[in-house]
Amino acid sequence: MFRSLIAAAAILLSSGGAAIAQTPFGTEPVATFDRPWAVAPLPQGGFLVTEKAGRLVHVSETGERRAIEGTPKVRDSGQVGLLDVALAPDFTSSRQLYLTWVDGADGGALHLGRGRLDPDGVRLAGFNVIWRAAPTGGRGHPGAMIAFGPDGRLFLSSGDRQLGDPAQEPGDSRGKILRLTQDGAPAAGNPFPDAPEVWSLGHRNPYGLVFDPSGTLWSHEMGPRGGDELNVIEPGANYGWPLVSEGRRYSGLPIPDHDTRPEFVPPVIEWSPVITPAGMIHYDGATFPEWRGSLLIGGLASRALIRVEIADGAAHEAERWDMGHRIRDVAAGADGAVYLLEDGQGARLLRLTRDD
Repeated sequence: MFRSLIAAAAILLSSGGAAIAQTPFGTEPVATFDRPWAVAPLPQGGFLVTEKAGRLVHVSETGERRAIEGTPKVRDSGQVGLLDVALAPDFTSSRQLYLTWVDGADGGALHLGRGRLDPDGVRLAGFNVIWRAAPTGGRGHPGAMIAFGPDGRLFLSSGDRQLGDPAQEPGDSRGKILRLTQDGAPAAGNPFPDAPEVWSLGHRNPYGLVFDPSGTLWSHEMGPRGGDELNVIEPGANYGWPLVSEGRRYSGLPIPDHDTRPEFVPPVIEWSPVITPAGMIHYDGATFPEWRGSLLIGGLASRALIRVEIADGAAHEAERWDMGHRIRDVAAGADGAVYLLEDGQGARLLRLTRDD
């Protein structure tokens, strides 16, 4: 079986770029895909993987692929298409799963849908749209990441679609993190009476969303030209986009920093140069015990796996490994195995291995 040893020096950027000890691990390819976006390990083994063109693929632990019928039609263009896949908290009994996508109608709106995966893993039954972004319009920047809170509520990131201003408009679902019921309705107890689905606002393009065991919600998002962010998400908080950022406009013109506007929540970590973060998990597995309690983040432009140590709402980058490919998503199996999903045509799902 193909096996490569990765032993790049990790860099602790948050303390001035000091090098720390190497941490070698190997990789084993599981399967290959056409422009995949997200991976969800199944509790009984195997995986579900979305491909941006609109395919949901069931993959066995040994790499056999089967396309799943019953998925929605999508608009495959640029950053949009079939996006995240997430299992319901009670998936073992209900077989319910959730997908996000952008379609070609209605101004290219972000959608959230739910259906039941049949026992053979080859078809989605009863698949329905349960939420749709409003207003519609914009390009790219869909967000579209799903996370379930400790209370079972569904959190959904919704990007600003390269429009900027909607991120500051509470009644507009773009540029927000939303808190919904598992049926897609606004959840009770959200902080904005006039925007009942909104949990936080002022986001650009949140591509990572995960709870840690304490119940803290973490999100990362891409900055414009510099200023990628890792944030702790609090109800009712405003994270400032597009009024503040640690990055600059693509034209090179400045944007005020967070410290000029104390009413906006600053990032816990900002990356300049950017890492272009994509995918994120909180890791507590047995395979890499030295990583327990860390966030593992994929990097697109950085072509890296990044480990962030967190404690009490604080965080710092601890290690970074050059993977030689853009990393679209990160996942962990129930046994603690770590999986990386590469980006682009011919992208691989990789299992990380260790030799000791």
